[in-house]
Amino acid sequence: MTDASLPSSSENRERVSLMAPDARTQKRKAAERRFRMYGIAGIATGIFFLIVLLVSIVSSGAGAFQQTFITVSVYLDPAKLDKNGNRNLEEISKVSTFGYTPLIQQALFDKVQENGIETPLEKSKDMKALISASAAAQIRDVVISNPDLIGETVDFRILASSRVDGYLKGRVQREDVARDKNIDAEHLDLVDALQPFGIIEKTFNMDFITGADASESRAESAGIGVAMIGSFFMMLVVLVLSLPIGVAASIYLEEFAPKNRWTDLIEVNIANLAAVPSIVFGILGLAVFIQFMHLPQSAPLVGGLVLTLMTLPTIIISTRASLKAVPPSIRDAALGVGASKMQSVFHHVLPLAAPGILTGTIIGLAQALGETAPLLLIGMVGFIASNAPDGIASGLLDPNSAMPAQIYEWAKRADPAFYERAWGGIIILLGFLISMNTIAVILRRRFERRW
Repeated sequence: MTDASLPSSSENRERVSLMAPDARTQKRKAAERRFRMYGIAGIATGIFFLIVLLVSIVSSGAGAFQQTFITVSVYLDPAKLDKNGNRNLEEISKVSTFGYTPLIQQALFDKVQENGIETPLEKSKDMKALISASAAAQIRDVVISNPDLIGETVDFRILASSRVDGYLKGRVQREDVARDKNIDAEHLDLVDALQPFGIIEKTFNMDFITGADASESRAESAGIGVAMIGSFFMMLVVLVLSLPIGVAASIYLEEFAPKNRWTDLIEVNIANLAAVPSIVFGILGLAVFIQFMHLPQSAPLVGGLVLTLMTLPTIIISTRASLKAVPPSIRDAALGVGASKMQSVFHHVLPLAAPGILTGTIIGLAQALGETAPLLLIGMVGFIASNAPDGIASGLLDPNSAMPAQIYEWAKRADPAFYERAWGGIIILLGFLISMNTIAVILRRRFERRW
């Protein structure tokens, strides 16, 4: 057979259109579609769990922003509050809350009788289970501030007990009171009867946001306001110390430090410090600031110093990344027109890196705001913050609490009302964190320059 008789290779080759994808292309496109579906599934799963988390937090903590109050008309009996009748403030102040409690109980009992409510509770002292232990202190403070009210009948809006509040919020069920020595079914029946008359009502609780913590027997009067002030002073210390120190260290390492093994060692250690557990910084703060330097325990100053140490690596890393993002041509142009190295950095590079620096600083502050572990070591969870500081020095040096520490303290208490307040505190803390991160995004977009 001659060569001319052999079939040509073009006749053996299958003709394939360039517009039709072959098997390999179809397989590659199928893999891309699967990868895209995996990504969408991952995002959807993350969003789902985020929604579940937010719904759980809001549903569990929304009750903390509402509180049950009782409106009563209390007769401030002079025979019990001012036996001598001379309106002497020192003598009036000697009357403890035990002297006011019977007056409040009698006032509520009179309300029951006036409205013709039938109840097996036949004595005024039976009203004790409905009234918060803080009510007597509230009325006592009013009388001490205005002794002329003694002898008059004054309307007061006092807190109901945590059991009554829990009953109206669905936290306390009727079957639970059989094992509860603080309240019984007759009291709950009386609560149901008093509601239509407006004597007992559930309204917005501003004191939870502005108030102070309370003892374990007065969960209904606990608030997070003083702890918010403690967090504010801590963040003030962190901002004043970490921003200048972190930015100065970053500028030196990025712009002026020679590139050798020592600077490499420093960079590695900074990166390692950013990954150190926060409780290690708490141990360091306990050893250095409290045991060695003898600074006051539970003070926002000590908490701020500990959180500064924890935040510095984050600020340094983010600031160096912002400085690196500035094009080298900016530095070369400044040096080319006669500027010194320092002038090129501070007049040109630093202003252009400012958005990233601010973003990193705010994110570092937000991280510090939510830290609890370092505060455990310096004693902030063992202190009940019952009064707001009366000045800057007092706010920094006096024992106080912080929002994460307060939430932790409430979560470990036995009364379910404190657990509800812990969720409410988480809502407020998340509000602050979201606000800080939003500010960081806005600042970055506002001052960011593109080349």
